[in-house]
Amino acid sequence: MQRPNIVFIISHDTGRYLGTYGRNVETPEIDELASEGIQFNNYFCSQPQCSPSRGSIMTGRYGHNHGMMGLAHMGHSIYEQLETIPSELNKIGYRTSLIGLYHESVNDEFDPYKLGYQHYQQVPGNWATDVTDHFVDFLKEENKRDDDSPFYVSLGFEETHRPFDDYEPVDLDEVVLPDYLPDTEEVRKDFAQFYRSGMDMDDAVGRIKRAIKEQGFDDNTVIIFTTDHGIAFPRAKGTLYDSGLETAFLMKFPEGMYEQGYQSDALLCNVDLMPTIFDLVDCKVPEGVDGVSFLPLIEGEVEQTRDHFFAEMTWHDKYHPMRGVRTEKYKYIRNFEDGPKVYMPYDLHTSLTGEVVRDDYYVPNVDEELYDLEADPAELNNLASDEAYREVVADLRAKVDQWMEESDDPLLKGRVPGYEAEEWESVDDDYESRKK
Repeated sequence: MQRPNIVFIISHDTGRYLGTYGRNVETPEIDELASEGIQFNNYFCSQPQCSPSRGSIMTGRYGHNHGMMGLAHMGHSIYEQLETIPSELNKIGYRTSLIGLYHESVNDEFDPYKLGYQHYQQVPGNWATDVTDHFVDFLKEENKRDDDSPFYVSLGFEETHRPFDDYEPVDLDEVVLPDYLPDTEEVRKDFAQFYRSGMDMDDAVGRIKRAIKEQGFDDNTVIIFTTDHGIAFPRAKGTLYDSGLETAFLMKFPEGMYEQGYQSDALLCNVDLMPTIFDLVDCKVPEGVDGVSFLPLIEGEVEQTRDHFFAEMTWHDKYHPMRGVRTEKYKYIRNFEDGPKVYMPYDLHTSLTGEVVRDDYYVPNVDEELYDLEADPAELNNLASDEAYREVVADLRAKVDQWMEESDDPLLKGRVPGYEAEEWESVDDDYESRKK
């Protein structure tokens, strides 16, 4: 059988804030993609910040195993010897291309060709509409080719990353806020612009779908839509709560390839994507990856492929090291340094919402956190010191200890090298004083 083309769409800071995931944002194009394909409702990233999470997608490994424990533009990189999705697809005859945003580096080189791509189209601003313009041109050029070798193309959108200032907000009354944030006019204004950013992104996804069909590629192209981590709001991005780790994940196959048009609740992690794609196209999965292929789940052979995954945070624009594990029922988090209860990256700290929640979030953290995800999905009630959950804490703590030891996590040796973003130097706030 001819290997399928793969169109991989990845947005920025979107989480699952889409209509198809029960949010009231108007995203009809993405909703349609979900209804025609497979929607995965419990797909998470393993790191709640862009470069490390995208590194896990690229390599099938957790952050400290692929090396990128912080942001690419702040000196963190994927280990040079590691295989990536495009580098391995090249070996089996795929033509690999990147259009628009990427946020990974290799050996301190911010170079898409080092990541394994054979072709790269730079797009100023990386706005979804402009990335899509180039993708349409890409398909037209593909139609002129004489050979039938398949292509893998990654389309990177800037949306829905901050700032949202250029977006016309939706009506504030249309906004439905998450349970973990206060309902104030400032927070509503912030979300109203975020909504519009997602709606613009949705329009681009619709154009992508239509272009694939109009150019005659729909009978042999797999479309994947995902994002890197949770939304760019306090208590989401940069945290190990589900709001920071939750990611949309949709796959649409050519008609007749697999059963689709349904939703899966199986627990998955973005380290699983590389082995799944490789399983799909009969490419050898590299040794040492942390992910597990969920193609057997798609094929209906199993009901689940994992019962837990690990999560980590080390560097973003500040140092805030955490490790954790999520099961279907519980979330365990360990904080390795004194700091605020909730870390906020600089753009969240200075946002409308960030200004509202600072007093509540910038209080001392604790060593351990445990949440019952069934009883407390917003993770507001820390049970780590509750005697009734002593055995649960001990079991999950042991899981994290074993994982860190077996994977030789650098955090076990002390502070991981890195540096803070310069923007924090100008902040007149007692962030650092709000420690234990």
